[in-house]
Amino acid sequence: MEETVVGSTSSASNVHEEANDNANPYRNMVIDAMRMNQGNVSQCPIVEEEPNVDAVRFFDLLKDSDELLWDGCTNHSKLSAVAQVFTIKSDHRLSEAGYDKIIEWVRSILPEGNRLKENFYAAKSMMKPLGSGYQKIDMCPNFCMLYYLKNAEMTECMTCRYSRYKPRTGRGKTLVAYKKLRYFPITPRLQRLFMSPRTTEHMTWHQAHHAVDGVMVHPSDGEAWKRFNSVHPHFSAESRNVCLGLCIDGFNPFGSFAAPYSCWPVILTVYNLPPRMCMRPEFMFLSTVIPSPRSPGRNIDVCFRPLIDKLAQLWSSGALTYDISRKQNFLMRAALMWTINDFPAYGMLSGWSTHEKLACPYCMENNKAFTLANGGKAFFFTVTVASCHLITGTERTEKISLLAELKKMLHPCVFLVKNCMMLSQNTVTLCLAFNQVSKSFLVLV
Repeated sequence: MEETVVGSTSSASNVHEEANDNANPYRNMVIDAMRMNQGNVSQCPIVEEEPNVDAVRFFDLLKDSDELLWDGCTNHSKLSAVAQVFTIKSDHRLSEAGYDKIIEWVRSILPEGNRLKENFYAAKSMMKPLGSGYQKIDMCPNFCMLYYLKNAEMTECMTCRYSRYKPRTGRGKTLVAYKKLRYFPITPRLQRLFMSPRTTEHMTWHQAHHAVDGVMVHPSDGEAWKRFNSVHPHFSAESRNVCLGLCIDGFNPFGSFAAPYSCWPVILTVYNLPPRMCMRPEFMFLSTVIPSPRSPGRNIDVCFRPLIDKLAQLWSSGALTYDISRKQNFLMRAALMWTINDFPAYGMLSGWSTHEKLACPYCMENNKAFTLANGGKAFFFTVTVASCHLITGTERTEKISLLAELKKMLHPCVFLVKNCMMLSQNTVTLCLAFNQVSKSFLVLV
């Protein structure tokens, strides 16, 4: 088979020329969207095996970033022209019909043989490999169900009978759902991690690095990871299979002083990468956004349905992925190793009650929990510093400022350890503990 260079372009615009790379912001846009490294793309290796369809789309988009809008054009490339017209459409809220009319007129005044896409559909298809799209899924306002797959055509909730759409305000108005879930496909973004030679090398770091006995520098050195590998040897045999962690927490996007609103982003992290990379923002992928004025509570599992379906597919059948470092296609599989969240979110994800004396699923009844006499709340007392002895403890039922109380203890050896389970709106418990080793005080809140 004849050797071909991936990402090669016409002689009018050489993609391998370093000066041209730095001067083309639209080429950099493609590289950033694909999590690529600029230096690696400029020296693409010779292909020994034909890339799959998704990889071909990426390389074609790189070619479009350097292909001139017409022969002799010095201002725009094929990609830059489409990107700028897309920006105008978004900023001024043009309809698709209006976009097509403008493009039709612009093409009529451009030279013959110009490469501007003829309509909105063709331009959108060209930009699609950037992977910026997402799927909107209607859901019940009470988090009972998603209008998804076989339930996509239903108009009311099968559990609470709440209507799917808001009442129409006039004739011919588009039906608007009460609540929409945003799902961002995770498979294309995982596949792109293998498109850069430098990124691909790090995707096998979790098996290639040298582990020192008794030293844990990465989750792959832990007992949980090793146990997983022993239970699933077929998965661990392929070092390019992806191990994921799921992070979730709720926050108010409008600030703490705004009206209460709980938005829940779901983020996946890739643990194949070394510690210096796996927690960087570019390798943390937003997969789902759960909007609501209130928390989904234990019905949060309903919102995970699209992501769970995709993770199940990646675990069982995998996805065909092109590895540019080995110049071959392989079947990439993925596994969700664990979740990362605070204790309230842990209760939502697992279904375990985190509000009573048996809140900790590991300690169970072997804890020092008791119920406050006045507040009736479960109280958890745990000293995590060795050789600490309780000196005093006071319970106050009135609302007090914890910060004001701590300011009275101005001492360089006083420090704060916060445990949110011990706080309530009406009850604050202060416990002073003395550490005989470090000769310091420990304030448990």
